[in-house]
Amino acid sequence: MTNNHFQNDPTQSWVAGLIDWSVANKFFVLLGALILLSAGLYSTVKTPLDAIPDLSDTQVIIRTDYAGQAPQVVEDQITYPLASQMLGLPNTKVVRGYSMFGTSFIYVIFEDDIDLYWARSRTLEALSQVQSQLPQGVSPQLGPDATGVGWVYQYALVDKSGKQDLSQLRSLQDWFLKFELLTVDGVAEVASVGGFVKEYQILVDPNRLRAFNIPLTKVAQAVREANAEVGGRTLELAESEFMIRSRGYVSTLQDLQQTVVGSNKGVPITLQDIATVQAGPAGRRGMVELNGEGEVVGGIVVMRPGANALTVIEDVKKRLAEIKSGLPEGVEIKAVYDRSKLINGSIEYLWHKLLEESLMVALVCFI
Repeated sequence: MTNNHFQNDPTQSWVAGLIDWSVANKFFVLLGALILLSAGLYSTVKTPLDAIPDLSDTQVIIRTDYAGQAPQVVEDQITYPLASQMLGLPNTKVVRGYSMFGTSFIYVIFEDDIDLYWARSRTLEALSQVQSQLPQGVSPQLGPDATGVGWVYQYALVDKSGKQDLSQLRSLQDWFLKFELLTVDGVAEVASVGGFVKEYQILVDPNRLRAFNIPLTKVAQAVREANAEVGGRTLELAESEFMIRSRGYVSTLQDLQQTVVGSNKGVPITLQDIATVQAGPAGRRGMVELNGEGEVVGGIVVMRPGANALTVIEDVKKRLAEIKSGLPEGVEIKAVYDRSKLINGSIEYLWHKLLEESLMVALVCFI
């Protein structure tokens, strides 16, 4: 009776039929096995590898600079209008606003199943609608398309020879290394930290302003107009076309010093007559220090969500190795944080554990 029961079972007959077909068609069975093996190897190579799972929310950050304004003013004129507008976005969970001295941050958190780039496009649409409610000259900006765990690599620029100061190293980072690393596939942002940002500084003497009877607003307007180019029309001469323009971009301190801000009995009053023009560091609210040896300039590489962290880090290392020859003499790039070590260590640990478990299962089955 038991044998008849198994013979009448449709599952058992289906399995028996599959076994008979496999025995009779060995070529197709081997071909299917090779296809599955190839697909497995391909997925193993292409699967993004990371040691830290990305469980962060779909989030868009809006940063707005309002220089020189108190947190309460930033809250009333920037944070509140932006946060109110973002509340109307579809599929949002939370909208958080933070106001601080001269800066406003808005964090818009969407539902988990929302695509990040869809969320960013809808946020841009909302920003275009609220722009008219913001103070003149204020322009909100979206943060990079990255998540909280996108920080995969960090390096420091060190010059032990002493030939380059912190402002020169920061300029090297902002205008050379940063642009080179942004070309690496999968990199969303290269944030510069530490050092000093070089800028032109005009230290106006109020006593001289009073003596020449020149308001401060006129000085600001003169500096603004002096740092601009004016285009003209084209002039045709001898069957050739020449373009007329006025070149006025400031490139040296002397250009600023010779800026005319007024006149006194027909004698031009220049900026150097009423102010001290110098190159100096911009104000900063933080610093970067390395191993207790002093200040350095650093760069933080942030990858895009969904990118292969291990591949991005390796590509960043290759690009840094390629551009080392273009650095000034004595300047070195030191890795400060490298997640690839953690990723490779995790993969090696997982490989050993899987091998041990496989051998144990095989041994139990054999026994």
